[in-house]
Amino acid sequence: MTLNDRPEPNRNCIKFEIIRINRIGPDHNRTVSVNATALLWLQLRDDEHNTRRWLKGWPEMLLCVPPVKLFGFQQRRNFRSLANRFSFNGQSATEPQAQASLDKECIDFLPWLERIAGAKITNTLSIGKSVYGRALFASKVIHTGECMLRVPFNAQITPDELPPEIRVSLTDEVGSIGKLAALLMIEMKRGQNSRWVPYISRLPRPAEMHSTIFWDEDEFSMIRCSAVHKETVKQKARLEKEFSLVSEAFEQHLTNAIERPALENFMYAYALVGSRAWETSKGISLIPFADFMNHDGLSASIVLSDEDNQQSEVTADRDYSPGDEVLIRYGEFSNATLMLDFGFTLPYNVHDEVQIQMDIPQDDPLRNMKLGLLQTHHTRSVKDISIFHSSCDTFTIKAVKSAKGKGKGIPQSLRAFARLLCCTSLQELDDLSREAAQNDGRLARLPFEDGCRELEAHKIILSHINSLIEDHSACIEELEAYNCRFVSQRSAIIRKQMARDLLFGELRVLTSVADWLSHYCTGLKT
Repeated sequence: MTLNDRPEPNRNCIKFEIIRINRIGPDHNRTVSVNATALLWLQLRDDEHNTRRWLKGWPEMLLCVPPVKLFGFQQRRNFRSLANRFSFNGQSATEPQAQASLDKECIDFLPWLERIAGAKITNTLSIGKSVYGRALFASKVIHTGECMLRVPFNAQITPDELPPEIRVSLTDEVGSIGKLAALLMIEMKRGQNSRWVPYISRLPRPAEMHSTIFWDEDEFSMIRCSAVHKETVKQKARLEKEFSLVSEAFEQHLTNAIERPALENFMYAYALVGSRAWETSKGISLIPFADFMNHDGLSASIVLSDEDNQQSEVTADRDYSPGDEVLIRYGEFSNATLMLDFGFTLPYNVHDEVQIQMDIPQDDPLRNMKLGLLQTHHTRSVKDISIFHSSCDTFTIKAVKSAKGKGKGIPQSLRAFARLLCCTSLQELDDLSREAAQNDGRLARLPFEDGCRELEAHKIILSHINSLIEDHSACIEELEAYNCRFVSQRSAIIRKQMARDLLFGELRVLTSVADWLSHYCTGLKT
């Protein structure tokens, strides 16, 4: 089901389409603009004048999005009630029954947070446990367009709470996530003396974190054919660099308050922040209570930041009955993203994609000229950049729906790169450069007039894709035969399934691309 298939909301709701949002880029320090679409259902006020006045200021509200998504679900999770997730002896989930099955460890959490906030957080949500961990459930009927929760800025955790001397010491070499992770480490060390202890004590424990940065060598080898393997290595290197700077700042300014931190503690805090924090007008923030909401990639509910009222809020995109789990959208992420940044995957993820690299051979006599043309004409378009730190030989491919279609999912920049690769003379390179100058400036965007040359270019891509298919198939075969050394360890079982979800998803993408390329090449031969 797509968003367009959703039933229309109540008549007293207005639909807005937001087509541009900001998120923190993959270098963790700069903000980049990305295209995104979100539907926001806004409840009309009874009073027409107040409604107009309220809507006039709404565009100033800032979309909050997850802070760092290095890759870039979405099958809707079934909205199962507490009656299905917990034992109600087959009875329907009434409000008292839903309340009785809530997370007893969190009974005092919401009252505590509301004392911190000095305001009511919610009248409709309660904390419970789902198969995904802690979650939020409807405690009463919720209608489409109804604001489900409001968390004031003063009840959110931001890097501004760092001790001034630490904040000054941590330069731009430490990203926003690293700074908030440093604060989280300080608060964890304070234990019961921390004002945030009711929140921190309810965060996932290290053993419950399954980002690939925590995988051991055997587990990590299961995904060696995927680009997420290389990106994990890069991420761990960045973490180590930021940790050294944080550790140095702690040693200089917090010698009596905190012992020398361990890298493992920083990685744990960093993963917590990276998977739970949201970008707001205050930078990035951990938003207690709101971050108990689980992910539904087709949900239209998102976290919004209301500058006028100094609060973050979430509006319902559908009707909920008592006991329904309430979900929001983190983003449209592949399993590679979910695995690295959130520590979970989906069995079938419609947003799966594959990062591939193609290089100009070192022994190509025209290598330097080809590299020069790539720099001059910018083969890549912004739409091709979605994950990792892309270079001119790195491309992102997505599933192609039909082998007989137009090949949507294969970047035009990849096909252009292949045309450049098969050039064997200076004349051919000059022709490509002249053609680019006469059109939109991008290199090799038009098919070769010579069908044989066009066939050769696409055979280069097909050969590379087939090689990746072989690699993924070999890894999957090994994975199926892989016996966890400690089969009793839940983490080993979870991570094996995550690897399986990733590899099968990427193999599905690669196979669809290979099918299209084979069909296209066959057409060129005739």
